[in-house]
Amino acid sequence: MRTWDRAIATAGALTLAVTLAGCNEIAAPKRQQSAAEQRTTFRLGEDSSPQEYEWTDKNDTTTYTVTPTQVEAGTEADVKNSGLDLDELPGPRIPIFVRTTLTITEGKPLWIRVMAGDLAIRATQDERTKALLVWGDVTWPNCPGHNSEKKVAKGKPVEICTTFLVTRGSTAQAVELWQGWHQDPLEWKVNS
Repeated sequence: MRTWDRAIATAGALTLAVTLAGCNEIAAPKRQQSAAEQRTTFRLGEDSSPQEYEWTDKNDTTTYTVTPTQVEAGTEADVKNSGLDLDELPGPRIPIFVRTTLTITEGKPLWIRVMAGDLAIRATQDERTKALLVWGDVTWPNCPGHNSEKKVAKGKPVEICTTFLVTRGSTAQAVELWQGWHQDPLEWKVNS
């Protein structure tokens, strides 16, 4: 019986030792993020923390910043005169125009659609909406469309204007840049 007890005790000790040894690898320290990288709230005109786009060959990464600079509300008349098919809209809407500067800081040129594709507006009543995607002849006053397939090169920032539609009566509370499902979005508060 004693041999059996010793075998169980030895197996238990060995299992505990292997488990604890594995904990050291799991708890290995991660690279510390700088205060700028941890920050999630900005003022209009402030650059985002560095954003990264990993190319499919995984050997290249492009680093860029997104900087919303101006937020302006349009009117119902803007929607009526825009060329949108009003029957396709889910109720009365007004446009929110957001001017944003996109800047490559490191790496290869990157498409505007990649850099600005995760922008959203948070409006009153916690309404969130992504940019309006339209095909055809839709125009907005003071907010020219942009070629989303255009590439931005390092050292050559591009300013774009993006249109978001929100429920009539809503006001923009913040511009958001989504960071995926597991991180809070970056946010630029709007002074209404």
